[in-house]
Order: sequence, then structure tokens, then C-alpha cells
Amino acid sequence: MEHKTINTSDFLKTISWLNDSLIDWADAAREYTMDGRQIQHSQRSYIYSFNGAITSESGEYAFIYQKLGTKGLLLKNGELLREINRSYYCADVYEYPATFITIEGITYLVHCPSEYCRLDFENAETGEIITDVSGRNPSDFFHSRLEVSPSGKYLMSKGWHWHPCDHIEVFKIKDCINNPVLLDNSALFPKVTAEVCTASFINDTKVLIGSSDEIFNNGWTYFPEKHIAIWDLTTNQISVPVKVGAEFGNLFSINGELAWDTFKFPKIININTGEVLEKAESVNSGGQRSSIVNKEELAQIVFNSQTKQLAIANGESIEILTP
Repeated sequence: MEHKTINTSDFLKTISWLNDSLIDWADAAREYTMDGRQIQHSQRSYIYSFNGAITSESGEYAFIYQKLGTKGLLLKNGELLREINRSYYCADVYEYPATFITIEGITYLVHCPSEYCRLDFENAETGEIITDVSGRNPSDFFHSRLEVSPSGKYLMSKGWHWHPCDHIEVFKIKDCINNPVLLDNSALFPKVTAEVCTASFINDTKVLIGSSDEIFNNGWTYFPEKHIAIWDLTTNQISVPVKVGAEFGNLFSINGELAWDTFKFPKIININTGEVLEKAESVNSGGQRSSIVNKEELAQIVFNSQTKQLAIANGESIEILTP
């Protein structure tokens, strides 16, 4: 593991990967390169309490938002396109659901603009919600921590439902565009006996999943508490679960053998054995292990799916970790 610190502006607000650099869209679209340079791309800053950001594949669009709030701004090349909102309902206790997808050259913001439980695809440029059709009747699920598979085939929501209980759902994106009603109730989720509190795509067919300490007597595949396993989307089966050699939270797959864990401090774990191979105990990465989180546990952590690097906001600096 390589650890690098980049010093930033006094006004660091959000971080997001832009190719191999990091950018703070809320602070004049200020780019931080790996060699320590700062490049300001806009004259406009946004002083609201934004602490989350995502960037589209092209780098043209960005979305800055309150992770535990209702407000967000959709930007194009750093300039405001429009304001985005989500339901107030429980918004202060779980992470804002948002990601970008690109289909046939068109970029969409995936979020929940009308109901906490209803996913929609909004054309980033025009604002058209292409999934706003009659017959929508979403199940009672709080979508959160949205993630798109490497080739853009699948969308995963790592959210929760009452009482509360963490859960993950996966959707085929093109099928949902053709029939948006499919977004209302996913048929693809791991049928296991444990609460699934974290997940990350390894590739387009396999997902790393982790369990909490809550077990259910539902007759599904046995998944012990506080274990990890690999979920195969094609068979809807999991690998033999393994116990991780430390407490874990949000996981980010590096490859079919390794993953980042970010509970308390960054670690690299072997997902086939559960062994903690490396750790950076000097870096505070928060205490998040669910979509449900409080402000004290929440950290700004962004994963670069291309380089497999982690970036963690740390006051007036950014900590960069490379596997």
C-alpha cells in the first residue's frame, strides 16, 4: 500500500475522481493532481453544506449534494444546471442515493427525486425523467450507496428497509429503461440468512458482500454474521463465507482477490481468506458500515474504479492510498 498526502485549499468541501486527479466541484471546480498542482476550472463556488460529489464518466457533469440531507446541485463543466432534491423522510440518517450512468452517449443521473423508495433515470442535460411512466408502484425500500457495474450493465442499491435492516438490490439497467416498472421491485438480491450491510462489484457477474451481526431464520442460504462472501449474479449463489480478521465496514473491490475496507482506518484484505494484509492506522476513514450513518461516523471517501485508489478528505488535505 502506498500512502500520499495532498495539501489542499482552506475551503475543501467535496472530493471526486476526475480521471487520475481529484476535483472539488463545490470550490470553483478546483482540481488536485497527483504531482501536487492545483487547477481552477470555474469561477463559481457553492457555499452550501455539500459534502458529497460524483462525476460522470465523461467528466462533463457533476452532482454535489448533502450526504445526510435533501439538497443537491447538478453541474455541467462546473456551472449550475439545476437544483436536485430528495424526500425529507429519514434523509438525515442515511446516505443520499445518486450515481451517473451513460447509455448510447447520453448521461443520466440516477436518484430518487419523487419518493425515497423510487429510483428514476434523469437525462442530465435536459432534465427529462425517462422512467416517469404510469404504473410505477415502488416497494418500501430506502435506496442508498448506488453503484454501477464495470461495463454499465447492472445498477446496485445498497440501502435498507424497516425495521431497519440493510439490504442490497441489483437491476439490469437496459431492461429498466425499456420497462421502468422493473425498478420498483428487484428480483435479483442475495437470498441469505444475514443482513447484508456492504457490497461492491468485483466484475459484471460477481459482487463482494459482507454481513452484519444480524441473522434471520428465513430458510435461505446460510451466511454467518460478520463474514464476507462472493455473490454470483448468474446463479444467485454465494461462495463459502470467510471471517475477516478485523471489524469491517464499507468495502471496495480491488480485484478477485483483494478489497479495501474503510472501517476506522483503511485496510487491504484478502477476500478469499479474510486476512488483513495491509493497514494505514494513521488515516481516519470514519465508522460507516451501513447506509444508515450519523455525522460523526461519516467520512468523505471516494474510490477510483480504474486505478483502484482510495481518496479520503482530511481537513485541509486529501489522503491518497494506492494498493
